[in-house]
Amino acid sequence: MSLFLFLTVVQAIVAFSLVCVVLMQRSEGGGLGIGGGGSPGGLMSARGAADFLTRTTKWLAVMFVVLSIALAAVAINATSGGEIDQTLDRSVASESTQTDEDTILSASSDEAAAPAEDDALSGVAE
Repeated sequence: MSLFLFLTVVQAIVAFSLVCVVLMQRSEGGGLGIGGGGSPGGLMSARGAADFLTRTTKWLAVMFVVLSIALAAVAINATSGGEIDQTLDRSVASESTQTDEDTILSASSDEAAAPAEDDALSGVAE
């Protein structure tokens, strides 16, 4: 399995987890918060759950950004050719190219004149 595919799957899992954790947090409007009610003391009190979800959101966001940068680096390394392709480089025109173009232009003008001569000769022959 390629590294790019592996990192893409991990990125999708982190993104899904980040969305779920953000949705579980209590917002000003209530949201899907799990920290409502319960005893004021204990591990999963309203304040404890909020702190845990806040820290989890922070680390998932950091992982998401790091994975995004890693995926970009892997994609660049996988798609780069290593050498510069200069097939479309038109900055240097050789003289042979110029003479070929002149030959093509003169040949096309000769072909355009040839049918007119044939028509004139066919009229004389009849």
